[in-house]
Amino acid sequence: MAIISSSLNESEDPRSNKELRIVRAGKIDDGKSLQTFNSTRPKSLNEFIGHEGLKTSLRIAIDAAKYRNECIDHLLFYGQPGLGKTTLALLVANEMATKYKITNASSIERPRDIVGLLLGLKEGEILFIDEIHRLNRLTEEILYSAMEDFRLDLTIGANKGTRCRSINLPKFTLIGATTKLASISSPLRDRFGLCQKINLYSVVELQKILHNYAKFIDIDLSLEASLKLAQSARGTPRIALRLLKRVRDYVQVMNNNNSVSKEIVEQLLMNQQIDNKGLDETDRKFLNFLKDNNGPVGLDSIAAGLGEDSSMLEFIIEPYLIQLGFISRTPRGRILTSQGNHYLMNLMIGK
Repeated sequence: MAIISSSLNESEDPRSNKELRIVRAGKIDDGKSLQTFNSTRPKSLNEFIGHEGLKTSLRIAIDAAKYRNECIDHLLFYGQPGLGKTTLALLVANEMATKYKITNASSIERPRDIVGLLLGLKEGEILFIDEIHRLNRLTEEILYSAMEDFRLDLTIGANKGTRCRSINLPKFTLIGATTKLASISSPLRDRFGLCQKINLYSVVELQKILHNYAKFIDIDLSLEASLKLAQSARGTPRIALRLLKRVRDYVQVMNNNNSVSKEIVEQLLMNQQIDNKGLDETDRKFLNFLKDNNGPVGLDSIAAGLGEDSSMLEFIIEPYLIQLGFISRTPRGRILTSQGNHYLMNLMIGK
């Protein structure tokens, strides 16, 4: 049983807090028209492209919860930004035909903020917390009993007037999303019934996503153009769609039409200094820094040398370079692999 270690005065009853820090709330009902659901997003698990194993696990969990007429167990999604963690959370709400509330952990500054959110939930609803690793310790402790026993254990007052109070909560589902799984404490992580990693997408999967979105924005996207975009998107749908939007701007302004060819995509990528592997100037500087230092280099040293934030390098730049086989992480630091060195040599000779 978790007890909140911070004090709440009677005048600060969280149920009276009118400023709940909710980013978005809504209801997804039976897969029909979704007012708060971006119309470009899939509306069911069947429409979600890729990650068949993940979808199977979710489908079983959802169907089992429906069979027992219960809430689905708490879920935790982790992976790089832009891979669809929020989309999956909304799909779960859709499949369960329930209401949801969405917030970001950075907006939950005080224990009373999370208490207010929890007290505002109704039976069967879903609370989605993005970047859940950012929760502070006191807020996190509140979630222990809420997730496990559907109960809030509060300490009200201060000094001699302090008293404990328990409030029963309706049964709900907490869905967390994070880019930093290791930053979530074990007690919190262990309370999630299903913890799923969302991996990078294949080129074929990204092409399907691109063509679906191209239809939505009325763009005539050739297969060769979608292949080039997919190859340059670092395995990330968000990047692929962002590149497609920039191509759309280009053809509508320069060509006064909506037709996107491979040649136009190549021109855009060249203008943005993105090569045929999806690497940009920052990626190449990262690789060259490792080559110039000739050995394992610590992340902080790389960040200082490049003038970049170490978290950005670790969670945005490195994963894709590792997937390509260009760098390797060792206990002593990052090293450039033979494949990475070969890539840099080809750049020098213009291949």
